Amino acid sequence: MSAPQAPAERGSWGFLPPSLRPRDREQAGSGSMRLVETTVLILAGLLLAVATINDVSRQVRVNHRLQADIETWRSYTGHDYKNVAVDQELLGRRGGRDVACGNAVPGAPKARAQVCLILEGPTVHGRRRVAGGWYLYAHSEDDVRPRRYGCFGAAAGLCPR
Repeated sequence: MSAPQAPAERGSWGFLPPSLRPRDREQAGSGSMRLVETTVLILAGLLLAVATINDVSRQVRVNHRLQADIETWRSYTGHDYKNVAVDQELLGRRGGRDVACGNAVPGAPKARAQVCLILEGPTVHGRRRVAGGWYLYAHSEDDVRPRRYGCFGAAAGLCPR
């Protein structure tokens, strides 16, 4: 006579190799290994969950800050343009200072002279503090120092002499 089949050998688990099939009872001496593996998997899952939540919350804060930069530029210049570019890296990534640029007069993006503002500090009532700025010549593809003029405020040293 043959030994009775374990429940895992019947039904939907039959395609798995015997070492991967669920068991009715633990093999002798292997229970602590599964406990360690389960603990490691739970800790790895918790680490990934915390990292994901941290990344999402940081991105939400950055998105709110960028929207505040655009609203500040519109309020400061009095123009309700749709094409306002915000650069977070022009003045350094760690400084928390952003640069928002948009056309000074209506027209296609970058086809007219642009007003660029340095925005810093926390968002208060949907806006940030303007620390200074400059103008860019029309058709300037990149915001490079030789294309700037009329610097004011904290940007006074950022224009060519």
